Amino acid sequence: MNQLFIILLVLPLMAMSQTFEKKMFSMTEFTVKQGHTAQFMEGVKKWKECYNENEGTNSWGFWSRVQGENNVYGVTGYMPNWADMDKEDMAGKSCRMLAMTFIVPHVEKSHYSISKTLPDWSKKTLATDVKLVWATYFKVKNGALFSEIIKEVTTTIAAEEGEARGYWYSFMGGGEDDPNYMVTDLFSSYAAIDEDDKKDGPFALYKKVHGDKKAKQMMEKWSMAIGSSWSYIWEFNEELSN
Repeated sequence: MNQLFIILLVLPLMAMSQTFEKKMFSMTEFTVKQGHTAQFMEGVKKWKECYNENEGTNSWGFWSRVQGENNVYGVTGYMPNWADMDKEDMAGKSCRMLAMTFIVPHVEKSHYSISKTLPDWSKKTLATDVKLVWATYFKVKNGALFSEIIKEVTTTIAAEEGEARGYWYSFMGGGEDDPNYMVTDLFSSYAAIDEDDKKDGPFALYKKVHGDKKAKQMMEKWSMAIGSSWSYIWEFNEELSN
């Protein structure tokens, strides 16, 4: 795992523009050993300080997962294309021994994923004051049918509300237990989630617009397209982001 961890820490990451454009999105999830959270966080802080002292230019977001088992943290970033992964990050390499000493001993396991943004299914602009991300993941049985459903429901939402909801991603590769798609909703606070809950859900809105018969047909398609789905809230850590 040590070699993998070093690779994850020196991958190129870049900030996202205010428009949700076609890009690649990477996320590394770290499961921290029980009782090692404080040491892990301090190690990440030391690594960030080292990286900036060595004039590193990459940006990343650091997140803590709110629900689920264990203490899980995520590091996210965007890249314009695959070729960006060929670039050498000398600042990251300069700090790798620090990572080995102060971060790796506190990590139980890590998981790396790459996805691409799907602007045609998503809101066009990004919120600027993001403290929380509600991420919903989908394991798909029928990709073509899933795409058909999302496009139709998204078109209905955009026609009614002026724009789509959420930001969609398609995962590129991964293990047999990894998701195929993800949609994220961005929030400035937990109170903002309460406000969002007052809106009709996507299928409730679809039913209101198209009626019971089409909504029932859509739900039948959905059950054929989806294998499983799950979601987590991720909380932004500004201090450990860059």
